Amino acid sequence: MADDLTLSVTVVYAPQPRQVCEITLQVPPGSTATDALRQSGVLVSLAAEEIAALELGIWGRKVPGNQVLRTHDRVELYRPLTVDPKVARRERFARQGAKGKGAGLFANRRAGAKAGY
Repeated sequence: MADDLTLSVTVVYAPQPRQVCEITLQVPPGSTATDALRQSGVLVSLAAEEIAALELGIWGRKVPGNQVLRTHDRVELYRPLTVDPKVARRERFARQGAKGKGAGLFANRRAGAKAGY
């Protein structure tokens, strides 16, 4: 009967690339996303300007801090992007790029195969 009194939610934050902090919490019904963040303690190690730059989401969708949580919600903190993904892709292609004959997905075709296979 303890499950009726609390909701199980997960708070996820990536402070740096390739590093993820995931904390599972039990919160009372009616708790908001901000309440879960405070209870998780993730914000304690961050400076005020870092906290102001963060975005909040649940399961990959941005939500306001007053969003009421449901059981098994995944509260996520999003850092601001340092590089535009489109620019990063262009730069990566320029480095790897079309180096001579055969670049791309279908570069290594079998002899006699149809185009695109």
